[in-house]
Amino acid sequence: MNDVQNQDDLYIIVGDFYKKLLADAKISYIFTDVVKIKLEEHLPILVTFWSQAIFGTGGYFNNLTQIHLDVNMKSYLSKELFEIWLEHFEAAINENFEGFNCERMKNMAHNLSTIMQIKIAQSEDKKS
Repeated sequence: MNDVQNQDDLYIIVGDFYKKLLADAKISYIFTDVVKIKLEEHLPILVTFWSQAIFGTGGYFNNLTQIHLDVNMKSYLSKELFEIWLEHFEAAINENFEGFNCERMKNMAHNLSTIMQIKIAQSEDKKS
């Protein structure tokens, strides 16, 4: 298997990742009922995010933390949901690619998961 080398590769990962998420009843409701994402609009945004993160291409300007805090206000994003998210993300990478960039993506995903959980916990503390 090859390493992730370009945006086409990222589309493969992100597309496979969302197939897994949407097929998993433990987490799919976040994307179908809470956020109601439109994949044709969402996937290019995610590819831009990962392209910027891995290849330094730029172009991602959204506030990733605020997006997740907004979702959390609608439906609590638990540690278990982040674990499911990571499991599917890693599977989407491992089933299609291997190499340095893949490992960077998995490490970044774990870091993002941890940061988001901390930010959510801090926002929950502010509510009390």
